[in-house]
Amino acid sequence: MKFSKLVLPGIAMIATTYGLGRFSFGLFLPNISRDMHISASTAGLISSLFYLSYCFTIIYSTLRTNKIGPKNMIMLSGLSVFMGLILISTSSNSLMLSLGVIFAGASTGLVSPPYGYTISLWIKWPEQGKANTWINSGTSFGLMFTGFTAMVIFLDWRMTYLIYSGIALIVLIWNFYAIPALNKNIKIDTGSLNIRDINTSKKIIFASTVLGFSTAPFWTFSKSFIENTNNYSNTELSIFWILIGILGVVGGISGRIIDKRGLRFAYVLGVTLLSLASIILVFTSKIWLIPFIASSLFGASYIFLTGVLLVWGVTIFVKNASLGIGIPFLMLAVGQVIGSMVAGTLIDHLNYAMTFMVHGLVGFSAVMMYPKVEVKPSLIEKGQEYTQMQQENKEVIEQELNN
Repeated sequence: MKFSKLVLPGIAMIATTYGLGRFSFGLFLPNISRDMHISASTAGLISSLFYLSYCFTIIYSTLRTNKIGPKNMIMLSGLSVFMGLILISTSSNSLMLSLGVIFAGASTGLVSPPYGYTISLWIKWPEQGKANTWINSGTSFGLMFTGFTAMVIFLDWRMTYLIYSGIALIVLIWNFYAIPALNKNIKIDTGSLNIRDINTSKKIIFASTVLGFSTAPFWTFSKSFIENTNNYSNTELSIFWILIGILGVVGGISGRIIDKRGLRFAYVLGVTLLSLASIILVFTSKIWLIPFIASSLFGASYIFLTGVLLVWGVTIFVKNASLGIGIPFLMLAVGQVIGSMVAGTLIDHLNYAMTFMVHGLVGFSAVMMYPKVEVKPSLIEKGQEYTQMQQENKEVIEQELNN
């Protein structure tokens, strides 16, 4: 199948679910909190629902995608983010807002595993790494888009979310026509889970949880922190957010760094830069340029590090890529659930600066949980498995591959 026919709608769907549906909340939270009279603790609790719903749906999609088919799962994700954005835009109280957050957050858990299946079935092996990298970059494009829309002065947050819901509907229809239905004769081998995999995965489980905890306040409260200083205009606050997306695209080089310097080096580099982003933000009131440096560091290192976790996970679960992706991303979300609630409480009882310092220092502790697995043999074996699977399905997918 033609590369762009799957990748372009994939980028759009990831941008919609992650960028518009999930991470835009932190951008508009100051206005939402003012209009709906929400405290920092309540905002942290509501924000944690993004990650909590993600935890449940990524488990569901990891276990059920091979049963109901990747296209159906992606359609379910698109419907979920559409409903979530509609509910957020029309919410009149915290309960309705929370319901919208749950639907929007659920879409992100539903969307990632089925795209992994889709790429493995319909894109030739030599192009699969590039396809996954491009689709994953949709988050960064979504963040940039939300930052630019926040600069449109005649749009309030309700109207903006309503526009987002219209975009979500268009992207859903696009994916419906672009993604092939799963023929019942196509086999998806998800492998098996063994004790060795579980023992080897302990470090990535702890590391992902700690990193999720440490990054939660940046996604939820960083813009509120900067705005609270009263030193930045609305345009400057939007630029702060846009930089996360722009530098996130740069973070896509993680695969190249892993190839050249190894998984451990890439991991330690990513953790260090990600933690520094939160700690640097503490000094926002001292130097005007600090927030923009912090958001640039955070955008690049967050996307970079998620790529490292993805490679680390797939290397552990060589015969089950869905688990390799699902487990670290699940634990990242678990950490973000806890981190959002803790951050909101700390802000109410202490202040923004102390909250970001605490979370940044906690993030540094993840350096000690560096991976000790070899990458290249596992990736070669994975490539051989994909090639074998596509050969077995050749009669079913040959026509699509040549389109």
